[in-house]
Amino acid sequence: MTMKNNQITELIRLEEKRQRNTLMMIPSENYASKAVRNAVGSILMNKYSEGYSGKRYYQGNKIVDEIETFTIEKAKELFKVEHVNVQPYSGSPANAEVLFALLNYGDKIMGLKLSSGGHLTHGHPDITFSGKYFTSVQFGTDDGVINYDEVEELAKRERPKLMIIGSTAYPLIFDWERLGAIADAIGAWFVADISHVAGLILSDVYPSPVAYCHVVTTTTHKTLRGPRGAIIMVTSKGIKKDSELPGKIDRAVFPGLQGGPHNNTTAGIAIALSEAERPSFKEYGRQVVANAKLLAELLKKGGLTIVTGKTECHLIVVDLRPLGVSGSVIAQALEDAGIIVNKNSVPNDSAPPYRPSGIRLGTPAITTRGMKEKEMKIIAKWILEVVKNSADEKLQHDIAYKVKNLCSKFKCP
Repeated sequence: MTMKNNQITELIRLEEKRQRNTLMMIPSENYASKAVRNAVGSILMNKYSEGYSGKRYYQGNKIVDEIETFTIEKAKELFKVEHVNVQPYSGSPANAEVLFALLNYGDKIMGLKLSSGGHLTHGHPDITFSGKYFTSVQFGTDDGVINYDEVEELAKRERPKLMIIGSTAYPLIFDWERLGAIADAIGAWFVADISHVAGLILSDVYPSPVAYCHVVTTTTHKTLRGPRGAIIMVTSKGIKKDSELPGKIDRAVFPGLQGGPHNNTTAGIAIALSEAERPSFKEYGRQVVANAKLLAELLKKGGLTIVTGKTECHLIVVDLRPLGVSGSVIAQALEDAGIIVNKNSVPNDSAPPYRPSGIRLGTPAITTRGMKEKEMKIIAKWILEVVKNSADEKLQHDIAYKVKNLCSKFKCP
């Protein structure tokens, strides 16, 4: 296929139009600010910078050193941690680097099952590096809710060397203190993956795991509204367990699994972290959760089955089994109506991953655009109409027109 540069430019323009004219409700997506996008698209991408600040393998990195150092110090300040590495390319590499730093081949790890809201890199068997190269034991949920007594029983029986806990589709708040106590009881490393909720933590609407875990990983997009990158953080508890932990993490990132850092992304992370210091960001985080809670309540009142019956964060998982319809069908119908969600497995789902029994949606991006409770009531009504009439193409077309009109009132960053 031959494609000219102007064709790519046109496709980018079309994607910008799509994002502007639809409701972006996949909970892992957000709108980065223009300042963040300018940094990611800057000439910093031209520079090779293997190594770390003050210890590079290439010359000409004095300015890059300042950028990376600033980013590190800002992350340490905001998350209240002792050591930070801002070079991981994304969330999955960050988790791989932590496992590479702390484990040997075949060591046992423990995490939340993918079907219960966990992440692929938390030990999903057979098809991921974390499940193939380490012995993985995973816990599920009772009707979507984690039973911490069962988690403790499993941990004491299996005695994993490392517990990596976080989620992509768990709508309740983790009991970080209890999880930390369980890890301590068996002498395990405790890694908290806060990729989905990092922005909510900085907004003081979701508890931080820092006091209870040894290592924290996070992506820098999602609720943090930065570029697609990641951070690995070492807590004071982690350093108390192993004073060499910061060095082990750094060596696992480079030269262990990566080459030169993406300096343009590092700069974007710095800007996103600086934006997260603003009072308006805390208000943003509060509104994200308020919007999600109201939306979940309205969908439940409208007859949909909400996993766990509610949300305590930014995301909602809808179980479509009572309606006898696939998440794939509903996700496509909603897309045709201008509402972008994703198909998603639900607890104890017997359907295959590509045609799961649920959908996942959230409020970070639409809240960034300024939508609040009034808009949640409108959006909930549209979602209910589409879900209950998923074969009605005319309805989808009519709602897509209404969605576009609503979006025209709320600018994208």
